[in-house]
Amino acid sequence: MPDTQALVNDFLNKLRKRKIEGSQATAKQTAELLRSVISQTRVPYTNRAGALIDSLKAVGERLIAANPVELAVGNIVRRVLHIIREEDLSLTTAAMAGLNVSALSDDEDGADRDDHPVLSAAAVAAASRSTLRPPSLQTLLEDLPDSAANPRTSSSGGDSEGKGKSADKSSQSWKLKHDVIEAVNELIQDIDTCHDQIAEQAVEHIHQNEVILTLGSSRTVLEFLCAAKEKKRSFRVFVAEGAPRYQGHLLAKELVTRGLQTTLITDSAVFAMISRVNMVIVGAHAIMANGGVIAPVGLHMVALAAQKHAVPFVVLAGSHKLCPLYPHNPEVLLNELRSPSELLDFGEFSDCMDFGSGIGAPLLHVVNPTFDYVPPKLVSLFITDTGGHNPSYMYRLIADYYSADDLVLQRKPIPVN
Repeated sequence: MPDTQALVNDFLNKLRKRKIEGSQATAKQTAELLRSVISQTRVPYTNRAGALIDSLKAVGERLIAANPVELAVGNIVRRVLHIIREEDLSLTTAAMAGLNVSALSDDEDGADRDDHPVLSAAAVAAASRSTLRPPSLQTLLEDLPDSAANPRTSSSGGDSEGKGKSADKSSQSWKLKHDVIEAVNELIQDIDTCHDQIAEQAVEHIHQNEVILTLGSSRTVLEFLCAAKEKKRSFRVFVAEGAPRYQGHLLAKELVTRGLQTTLITDSAVFAMISRVNMVIVGAHAIMANGGVIAPVGLHMVALAAQKHAVPFVVLAGSHKLCPLYPHNPEVLLNELRSPSELLDFGEFSDCMDFGSGIGAPLLHVVNPTFDYVPPKLVSLFITDTGGHNPSYMYRLIADYYSADDLVLQRKPIPVN
């Protein structure tokens, strides 16, 4: 089995060099890496979940720093941390239920009552509030006096019981890792099938003889439109080309190959064509906790045009793109600048240099942002692999996937005196 550190370093290099294209591929590979980290992490008998969380946070912090713009990395790290907390809480709840059953049995048998300790109400409440914050249930059980925790038996019986407890602790550690890995496997499967889950809803939203507008290229949008076509829906698609990378050309060609009536337009023609459109359907880079969308550059203009003409603006995104952070959060890097060569040839750019000043300072600056931010008030509907949702509902949907304790992963630097 490859060394975990080698796997982490290899993935870090891919993130830094932008070798992974698309949020889905990034999310899937992040989840697979974290699964490997979990499987090779040694879990102690005490504070089992805490050890896993600390290990994953250390790795997750490095992954996020390698490519801060790819929010899917942080989303998956936080999803897996939430899974660990949920699975640990489930095991602790089951253990507490077993203690309750044992307490009832002790009440029925008065002769053995002194041999079985009963946790106080305060101790149980503390364990229920947080299984990751001391005193945990495991700590409470281990801190019991020997006279209360162990029945009075012979030395050989005590040795046997000690071995039994050690085996039980090992079994609990193994079960936590097993359950977490199973849940991560389900997460990877959900990421794999998110396009299909979203596409199944296409027939509910696209109707006969409608005109759909989109911008750039998105696999989610492609599968969504093709699914409606397979259900015998007849409609036309306007594709804005998505300058300067012109990804819309690729989408238009793919739509024509799949038999859809397609019209390719320039980005500047969106306002001129929007009055003919029944619905705007676009993909997203990320969906923030407030319902705002980080999307390919140019989509804010499309959203404004849709609002001006009362055209529904629908955003398609898998659940791995749901981000628990807000746009104003310091951890969120909303944009990055791409190479000026996508807009202007370097030969042309050199002609605009001011060589007369002797410092070679350019008179022309080329700015090529990658993303737009679309505020939630411009979005009509989100369609995810779990169904359609209003922008005002997104924060509740996101709360089901993440824990508040995991929103900030960067560790605070220790002040040096």
